[in-house]
Amino acid sequence: MAMDMDLNLLRVFDALVAEGSVTGAAERLNLSIPATSRALGRLRRAMGDPIFVRAGRGLVPTPFALRAAPQVRSLLEGAQGLLIDRKNFEPAELERTFVIRINEGTAASLTPALVRRFAAEAPNAVIRCVGEGNEDVDSLRNGSIDLDIGADPLPSSDVCSEILYREGHVGLVSKSSPLARTAQPTLAQLCEHPHVSTSRRGRTHGPIDDALSAVGMRRRVIAVVASPVAAALMAADSDLVALVPERLARYFAARLDVAWFAVPTELPAVTIHQQWHGRLDHDPAHKWLREQVREASV
Repeated sequence: MAMDMDLNLLRVFDALVAEGSVTGAAERLNLSIPATSRALGRLRRAMGDPIFVRAGRGLVPTPFALRAAPQVRSLLEGAQGLLIDRKNFEPAELERTFVIRINEGTAASLTPALVRRFAAEAPNAVIRCVGEGNEDVDSLRNGSIDLDIGADPLPSSDVCSEILYREGHVGLVSKSSPLARTAQPTLAQLCEHPHVSTSRRGRTHGPIDDALSAVGMRRRVIAVVASPVAAALMAADSDLVALVPERLARYFAARLDVAWFAVPTELPAVTIHQQWHGRLDHDPAHKWLREQVREASV
């Protein structure tokens, strides 16, 4: 490997490994696509390896690139640490993109407050939210994800975790729905109305169905969507009932013509965590990020 590569080239390498495409790497680094392509050419010449080869519309790292990726990530983090004065860390001087893995429903209720905090304290920092998909530890280890926010704990000794909050699910309907004018709907009243269900896997059965079945009742699900945001928007513009996280219901009730109500049965509460790799535990910028997430979650 040539010894005259600068950190910017290594940043491009790191982004290409994380994103699997020139376009994704360019967006991650706030570069143009042509500039990122030129950097890839320079990397290939400097490293004496193709580094990435085409696979459909994306790029697949070569064996050499896979071996080099952890070392490059370590070098970049070391350089970042040298550039940050740990005792005099100033968010206003921070120029960094934080990649947060978070589902759509949690993002809708949490990230607006987080973005406002960033704008006020670190205007040159960027939040990049990516949807849930492969909730694995490797993405935290290799640095493609800086922070994971969600309900599923990642069982690994090298991952740090903090509980942000616990919440239950509530019913959400359009204000034109009869349920919106009912102080506390009963299970029987819930079953009189069609439902939109939320499931990433397209399932129509959920915890509410178990509770209904236990008392000999059944709801009528006529639509299944992948996210609670989609369910809430459908309920807002129809006669459907959606069961969504309470924070999301409160968020939409303040902005849309919807009403929410407590579900008249006990449903499992959800615990939302923020999780990160242990190597970032004492990183000043990452500690600041976690603090902002914590405050935005209040």
